[in-house]
Amino acid sequence: MPPQLDLVAGRADAGLRLDIYLVRKVRSLTRSRIKRLIVAGRVLVNGSGVKPGHKLRAGDRVGLEWEEDAREGLKPEDMSLEILYADDHLAVVNKPSGLVVHPGAGHRTGTLAAGLLAMFPEVRSLGAGERPGIVHRLDKETSGVMVVARTPEAYCALQRMFKNRKVRKTYLGLVWGRMARREGRMEGAIGRSARRGGAFAVQGRKPREALTLYKVIREFKEHSLLEIRPVTGRTHQIRVHLAAAGHPLAGDSRYGRRKGGKSFPRLFLHARSLAFTHPLTGREMEVSALLPHDLEEALGSLQTLDRA
Repeated sequence: MPPQLDLVAGRADAGLRLDIYLVRKVRSLTRSRIKRLIVAGRVLVNGSGVKPGHKLRAGDRVGLEWEEDAREGLKPEDMSLEILYADDHLAVVNKPSGLVVHPGAGHRTGTLAAGLLAMFPEVRSLGAGERPGIVHRLDKETSGVMVVARTPEAYCALQRMFKNRKVRKTYLGLVWGRMARREGRMEGAIGRSARRGGAFAVQGRKPREALTLYKVIREFKEHSLLEIRPVTGRTHQIRVHLAAAGHPLAGDSRYGRRKGGKSFPRLFLHARSLAFTHPLTGREMEVSALLPHDLEEALGSLQTLDRA
């Protein structure tokens, strides 16, 4: 269990900045480390995330959770990343399939996090552990659009936007079979699978509500190309919902269909666009990435199959 503290601000603490208050209370943490924890949402005041400069009132309850800072072990790595948009506050990248977002078991190097650190060194102080500037993620095999924060203000704002479902995420996915309806919704709550380690399932352990919208873009002999919009952001949500509906994504080795039929080079799921309000300028933005060449080729082979 990571260290935890539950504190109550006294009368003498009223008016103090939150970061200053914690520096005085937690001698083992530096002010810069405390600021990072606050920005990462690891410090709550009366149950809510706030900024480092938040002024405390007497009686405020302050909860703090932290871990050993793994950030120091993350080294920048030069890699060719496609930047779709960048300004002083944030960047939007086109993540290729096969690239892990941040270090984890079996993936200590060669991650998107390491590439971002080489390209934007200022992100090192943002976020928790080895996830500098990262406010959401894509599965290793999923390609497409990701937004990354470059300043503390953008980091906090983007985290809130994802949490409050203010970011519109649109994917393209190829599924097995024909959908019963041209447009629809899938609402099964998702939790950890009781049968398969590392997998998730509808009504698994500790399920959380999940909503996915879809629209059929194109139909083939054995497949359908869908525009998919996950309203919530559960792990493996799109893959789990489609598999539960009897239409797993093509090339999905974990939640995929029965043996037989056409094989695919990888998971056919691409994060096509993100639409959001710029957290600092207020400008409405939508950033898109074209379908990668390997998935375009897979669609081309289906067209040939249909004409046979």
